[in-house]
Amino acid sequence: MKDYFVHDSSIVETKDVGPNSRIWAFVHISKGVKIGRNANICDHCFIESNVEVGNDVTIKCGVYLWDGMKIEDGVFIGPGATFTDDKYPRSKNKDYKKENIILEKGCTIGANSTILAGVKIGEYSMIGAGAVVTKDIPSFSVAYGNPAKVKGYVCICAKKMNFTKDEYKCSCGRSYIKVGDKISLI
Repeated sequence: MKDYFVHDSSIVETKDVGPNSRIWAFVHISKGVKIGRNANICDHCFIESNVEVGNDVTIKCGVYLWDGMKIEDGVFIGPGATFTDDKYPRSKNKDYKKENIILEKGCTIGANSTILAGVKIGEYSMIGAGAVVTKDIPSFSVAYGNPAKVKGYVCICAKKMNFTKDEYKCSCGRSYIKVGDKISLI
């Protein structure tokens, strides 16, 4: 007996689905996909072979994930977010070069944003709705616009952080330091 839910209208070709996950209406999940525990995959999604979906991930309606993508634990993908896997697409291109996207732990991808091939979205970063992400986004960053640019920093709790002297502080009480381009929890 399965310990996860699959809506009757969905096609799930993988057997690697973690407990307490929910796969809703009109979803197609290909062979070779790995889905962690407690994932929520909403209506009208497609997940191509060799995608890894971590634990506690939410994928809202109308999202398509392409071969080789990695979605780490706790990621939220908003409705209609678009991902690409080829920077120079052409129909029937024999020289197709796939470039994978990595969504690191706890990051948020806003509704209707577009993430280009080969991009890595850092831990706990937040991509604004409608953003077009053309390059890697550092951990704990807020990025939006076209092309998306880093406009500030957010805490694990998703609140905006303020920079004071040598550290970033959040109203929730957490503090972070920045060394080079990397922000870390103190």
